[in-house]
Amino acid sequence: MQEPTVMVLTALADAPRHGYAVSQEIKAMTDGRVALRTGALYGALDRLLADGLIEVEREEVVDGRARRIFTLSPTGRERLAAEADRLAATAREATRRLSAARPAATGT
Repeated sequence: MQEPTVMVLTALADAPRHGYAVSQEIKAMTDGRVALRTGALYGALDRLLADGLIEVEREEVVDGRARRIFTLSPTGRERLAAEADRLAATAREATRRLSAARPAATGT
């Protein structure tokens, strides 16, 4: 799963959000390291909807503009949990290897 997908799903894991709120949540979660452009964000949301990983919880009109509120689907929650487990396992292995004794340098 690519990082932007993980970020969008993670942003929706604890609460339903509209697109702009998803982008703001991603910025906050990553200390500004990840900032999805509007087109990329809405493209990702549309793809995740089509894939059944998120759902439209409701639609509302704010200042004359339609706004969709997204939430994780049960499938999306399962996939995010599996990805979190995979990432945690990778991080544990990286930490283990970094803390292992370094091999002796070979002389030339």
